[in-house]
Amino acid sequence: MRRRTFLERAALLTGGACLSRGRLVAATPAPQQTSVRPRELAAELVIIGGGVGGCACALAAARNGLRVIMSEETDWIGGQLTSQAVPPDENALIETVGATQSYQSFRGKVRDYYRRNFPLTAEARATRALNPGNGGVSRLCHEPRVALAVLEEMLAPFIASGRVQILRRHQAVAADVGGDRIAVVRVRSHESGRELGLHAPFFVDATETGELLPLTRTEYVTGAEAQRETGEPHAKSEAQPANMQSFTCCFAVEYLEGEDHAIERPAEYAFWRDHVPPLTPPWSGRLLSLTYSQPKTLKPFAMGFDPAQGTGLFKYRRLVDRANFAPGTYPGDVTLVNWPQNDYMLGNLIDVSPEEAAKHLARAKQLSLSLLYWLQTECPRPDGGVGWKGLRLRPDIVGTEDGLAKYPYIRESRRIRAEFTVTELHVGTSARMKAMNATAAQSAAEVFPDSVGIGNYSIDLHPSSGGDNYIDIGARPFQIPLGALLPRRMENLLPACKNIGTTHITNGCYRLHPVEWNIGEAVGALTAFCRSRKCEPRQVRAKSDLLAEFQAQLVAQGVRLAWPKT
Repeated sequence: MRRRTFLERAALLTGGACLSRGRLVAATPAPQQTSVRPRELAAELVIIGGGVGGCACALAAARNGLRVIMSEETDWIGGQLTSQAVPPDENALIETVGATQSYQSFRGKVRDYYRRNFPLTAEARATRALNPGNGGVSRLCHEPRVALAVLEEMLAPFIASGRVQILRRHQAVAADVGGDRIAVVRVRSHESGRELGLHAPFFVDATETGELLPLTRTEYVTGAEAQRETGEPHAKSEAQPANMQSFTCCFAVEYLEGEDHAIERPAEYAFWRDHVPPLTPPWSGRLLSLTYSQPKTLKPFAMGFDPAQGTGLFKYRRLVDRANFAPGTYPGDVTLVNWPQNDYMLGNLIDVSPEEAAKHLARAKQLSLSLLYWLQTECPRPDGGVGWKGLRLRPDIVGTEDGLAKYPYIRESRRIRAEFTVTELHVGTSARMKAMNATAAQSAAEVFPDSVGIGNYSIDLHPSSGGDNYIDIGARPFQIPLGALLPRRMENLLPACKNIGTTHITNGCYRLHPVEWNIGEAVGALTAFCRSRKCEPRQVRAKSDLLAEFQAQLVAQGVRLAWPKT
């Protein structure tokens, strides 16, 4: 197969784009630009990446008076919440003290959107903590398009005033760097191929893969660090830069009893039907099975799957529970398939050739389609039969033609070499019990005097491209240190996604939706603070008076810096 044909078949976005060196780039050649000079745009903050962290960053910066340009590779802002289609993974206190006030406002607006626009039942409408899908993974399982509408609504006043400009379907392709400062980041339109030069005093990398880091020659790390470097009990004996968590091409399906919506047999179905992941400790058997490795124990485990009854894996990330809506609103319940069975473990999208990235992306899509076909035709049923042909792919819900999410769900990014790196010793439950000589209930995460936020999630690493099975261990409710947001050398680049100063291990608890939002919000507020005080970000951490003033500003704007003692 010719290279161009292969890349076009592996296209990720409608309109034709594929992953290249961990980034999305146009699969077809850009129009000739020999006689047209790139256009230049300027703002006080340029954000590359319009995901959860990017949107929170733009909102915070604009709220504090900055003019912002934000680029986004796809046509949907929102990242994990929208283009990757993953309903939020959150903590048990998310409804009260478990997130920033602006994130909780976002959540409230999602519920209000359903109340304003959907024919809810009287009971659902009266439920304060409405969960549209009643999924098991979250107190707020909702459709990605609703998250998109809410984010657009939150940004609308700033867009209307010209304070925020969003460049959709634009990707960073180059950067002009002088010493330790970025002067310009160049982005290219997937539509026209034309380039824009973006100028600003501060730049934020809010991409899913940390793509500004190599473009700007910012020091970064990938994969698993060596134990001698981090001191972490679960770290590797030797560094494994290419050993990264699996990524997933998510999709939404609806179940319609008695109907036949089986898709065409995927080209790689035979491979994936018989595939046993080559992991240590061993996987439970075939990947396409209702039995898989239980993340904490690694023992064979089956959650079950019954879309007719809405139980097991079908309920896990259910986006639509039609019992919440007036009869006839939805013909069937809808779930989001982001399960162990469609985690792609056979390669990476970061720091590989364009051909290799395209190959892995295409195979990951084949895995997800093969899982769907297996569920439709071979999945064991409680009644003794096989297959659920009433499962119908819902491309309209994810906004694509092929029914797979616009962008793969990326769990692990490039990570900056930071002034301070959070390790398992700072947040892991067992490590903290040992350090404090305390029980799990009595132990607490390390206290960070430079905290700019909080988070709470287990250290949850999915099976990796390096052959590791799940690493799923406890973590204590933690803080987000400002030092983890500061590159060791670069002065005007800040991270706002999964690219902060964590390790392969602690990325597992800092990568979820409310934490990424908090990171982005803190970074947006920090850039505005630095502009008003005429200082550099690292000076805020180094000077106690500046740090105290900045933290007070965060608190005043609803960012919690510590968990309640109780």
